Amino acid sequence: MNFWNGMKKEEESIELPTLSELEAELEREERKMRYRGELGKMVAILIVAACVLALAAEMLFPVLQVDGVSMRPVLRKGDVIISMRGADFTRGDLIAFYHSDKILIKRVIGLSGEWVDINRDGDVYIDGVLLQEPYLEEKALGECSIELPCRVPNGKVFVMGDNRRVSEDSRSSRIDCVSQAQIIGKLIFRVWPLEDMGSIP
Repeated sequence: MNFWNGMKKEEESIELPTLSELEAELEREERKMRYRGELGKMVAILIVAACVLALAAEMLFPVLQVDGVSMRPVLRKGDVIISMRGADFTRGDLIAFYHSDKILIKRVIGLSGEWVDINRDGDVYIDGVLLQEPYLEEKALGECSIELPCRVPNGKVFVMGDNRRVSEDSRSSRIDCVSQAQIIGKLIFRVWPLEDMGSIP
């Protein structure tokens, strides 16, 4: 008997919310919905912006990581480099290009129509004039399976790595001169490691 009386008292003590309380709760829920909607829009905008930036980076400024030692001492394994598609380049610039299923990085040595010759000591001559190469630590003929002197075909460039003893480049008939269609871009800036951040010499 006491139990049922207690239940009745509890039932009697339940109060329904007032109209103003219901309106306040409804307003709170609407604010939550608006906040979630705005947050969703912001996330969508950020995702689209990230995709656009990634696409722009791939299309205009491909980011490359050095793998190998053929460009020492200027570039080392693990360096992260930004390149620029369509940039003008000339002798002495570093370029990235496709070869088979790899991306190679080398230095432009000979331009279209020029004669390139290399002697046993590794001295490079362009149209009979000795090329000054302050970026080298050591000169070497390296692996050379082409006939020298050689003339660079039109629309192509003759490239070499700075580590002349080990670099496989245009001196090898397997790689040969590089066509414009193969070139990804000119290397313009090193972003990693941080202590070496800056333009590429």
